[in-house]
Amino acid sequence: MAQKNIKNDRGEMPVVFVRELTLFPGASMQFDLEKKQSVQAVEAALVSDQRIFMIGRSGDDTAVPEKNEIAKTGTVAEVQQMLRLGNGMVRIQVYGTARGRLCSLDADSAPYVTACVQEVPDRGTNSGDKAEAERREILEFYENFCKEFGIVDLRFLASIKKSRDLGSIADRICGNMPMPEEDKQRILDTEDINERAKELLKILTKEAQITRQRRELSENISRQVDQHQKEYLLREQMEYIRNELGEEDDELSEIEQYKKAAEELKASEEVKKKLAKEIKHLEQNGYASPESSVIRSYVETLLEMPWDKTSPDHDKLIDIEKARDILERDHYGLKDVKERVLEYLAVRSLTSMGQSPILCLVGPPGTGKTSIARSIAEATGKPYVRICLGGVRDEAEIRGHRKTYVGAMPGRVATGLKQAGVRDPLMLLDEIDKMGQDYHSDIASAMLEVLDSEQNRNFRDHYLELPIDLKDVLFVATANDDGMIPRPLLDRMEIIEIAGYTSNEKFHIAKEHLIKKVYEKNGINASELVISDTAIKMIIECYCREAGVRQLERELDKLCRKTAVEILSKKKPGRGRKKTAGSKKIRVTGKNLEKYLGKIRFPKEELSGRDEIGIVRGLAWTSVGGDTLQIEVNIMPGKGDIELTGQLGDVMKESAMAGISYVRSISRKYGISEDFFQKNDIHIHIPEGAVPKDGPSAGITMATAVLSAITGTKVRRDLAMTGEISLRGRVMPVGGLKEKILAAKTLGIKTVLVPFENKRDVEEIDKEITDGVELIYVKKMDEVIPLAFKK
Repeated sequence: MAQKNIKNDRGEMPVVFVRELTLFPGASMQFDLEKKQSVQAVEAALVSDQRIFMIGRSGDDTAVPEKNEIAKTGTVAEVQQMLRLGNGMVRIQVYGTARGRLCSLDADSAPYVTACVQEVPDRGTNSGDKAEAERREILEFYENFCKEFGIVDLRFLASIKKSRDLGSIADRICGNMPMPEEDKQRILDTEDINERAKELLKILTKEAQITRQRRELSENISRQVDQHQKEYLLREQMEYIRNELGEEDDELSEIEQYKKAAEELKASEEVKKKLAKEIKHLEQNGYASPESSVIRSYVETLLEMPWDKTSPDHDKLIDIEKARDILERDHYGLKDVKERVLEYLAVRSLTSMGQSPILCLVGPPGTGKTSIARSIAEATGKPYVRICLGGVRDEAEIRGHRKTYVGAMPGRVATGLKQAGVRDPLMLLDEIDKMGQDYHSDIASAMLEVLDSEQNRNFRDHYLELPIDLKDVLFVATANDDGMIPRPLLDRMEIIEIAGYTSNEKFHIAKEHLIKKVYEKNGINASELVISDTAIKMIIECYCREAGVRQLERELDKLCRKTAVEILSKKKPGRGRKKTAGSKKIRVTGKNLEKYLGKIRFPKEELSGRDEIGIVRGLAWTSVGGDTLQIEVNIMPGKGDIELTGQLGDVMKESAMAGISYVRSISRKYGISEDFFQKNDIHIHIPEGAVPKDGPSAGITMATAVLSAITGTKVRRDLAMTGEISLRGRVMPVGGLKEKILAAKTLGIKTVLVPFENKRDVEEIDKEITDGVELIYVKKMDEVIPLAFKK
């Protein structure tokens, strides 16, 4: 069949763009129009030949859509009726006459869009056995679908049965049946009537499956609701019959158990009133109520909370000698820390509970912070509860979730009290410096109410909705870096610093605590394995680089595992563990240590064999203890550029610039030419470039190295220094001196230059650390340079 253009008297027809509407040829449709452009297009059609071209569109709501936003096929429609609704809206009834496609679109034909439309005739055949089979299949499937799902329209069904046009049947069914607009548009785009019939059969099959599944789902839900109602009625009938017969259960009902537990609970009147109200609510609603499980969980939580229940030793004075013995038994060294803990316990015992400050143990990982808290709990006779705050980002983790939310539960503080079973436990707030914070909530602000003695007497958990008295809770916090703790929170705590252990302390900890622990953990008898003192010291120096002893314990654990394999390899299967004649102990010494632990991980760093120009030894503090930094400076002909390498932080870069400025200010004193800094480049480098470095404490070290490189003067190799430098050459105080001096001593350095203002800090360091090291206190660079330069 030849295609022809459909035109009005002007050669074009009005276009109405529609969304989610598909009109088929031979079908009628009624819908409302609001856009002024579409209304004017319909009015223009009524004036001429009453025909419009309806075509689907997508995209933004622009007056004229882009070409790729317009559907492939539309419908030429005859406007049969138009009714004005007010507010510029009209309701029209249209009848589809033919498929059509756009030939051209005139968007400038104000006030509406017109187009030249090409009619799309049906292809394929209506005659033959195949076409007749497809017609009957569609009619039978559609009739069964309508009967099964109760949407029978007998007049429409009789009408399409009379038709012999396969394409018309498919179009009319699609127009009369609810289905997704994408499927309708796909049918409209199909010109071949036989392909259109196949596509319609696929859609009918899919819609039948979806409708069947929806009906099954609805029936299942209805069945469940009916079952709950049936159970409720039966339960009420059973209760009525039991009451009529005068029978009573031997055991108390759940409600009665709740009431009895509420009467026996040690709590305030406010708590008991709340409990009674919730139990009554549960009793009235019954078990069939959706709220019953929420109320039951809430009542059980209130009953499990230790409102007025205290530990047996609550009112007793703390036995200080017992506390001292427990701390000495569990921890080696840490003399100052132990004394401060004992002072804290004594004051807390003598004064009103809760008035003493909250302890915060700050130190590197593995230095015994958590175990000290556990020892305090044992010494005071209190249950020990640990709350890990690392990574907590939601305030509800502290205050709890309101019970209206699904899966609501109390916060970690209330849960800790419930776990302890008393209202005065020792509660460890572990990793308090690693609390998260975002724009949704502020964990630190929630913690203020917990730790402030003026506020925690009436701490309110969102789930419990009742005040909890936390004044008797012994809070102990731990942190690796107190600089990460918010200032208002830090103000409510007393900081006790636990520095890293010395090598001698680690040796004694291994001998007195760790070896026994790893023997027991790995099933090793002391008669089977002997670890020499030399081996222990070698493990500490060459396999562990840490402030604490966790890695040391892991290495000893590894050594015991290797030994276990060796022990079993020498014994015959089936034999007992009893030691046999001739069997020898396994002895681990410094000579055979590599056999068990592998190659040395940290070779012992040694001092340079000679004094050098432009190389100075600095000292640094890290989270795992002290370290030494070898600062190198090179001078090269150039344009006065300054290069800083070694992954230095901003503070360290500024410190280097301050040191260079100081050197330039004293250049005449050392005979440095005035144009030296314009004709030469200075390169400062700190090795181990993969490790980030920052802080001001290397200021005097970098200034000394720069002056040495410029003047060509050698620097003593057995000397190290630490201190911040000012532009005037003043040496200012720094921190971490214990770890820094220990690092220098380990390396074999004999002399360490320390800021004069740090003298008080040095006096507090154990003599074990400072013995063998000459500490020289300096106030200005004028004192540093003569001491550092080789005479």
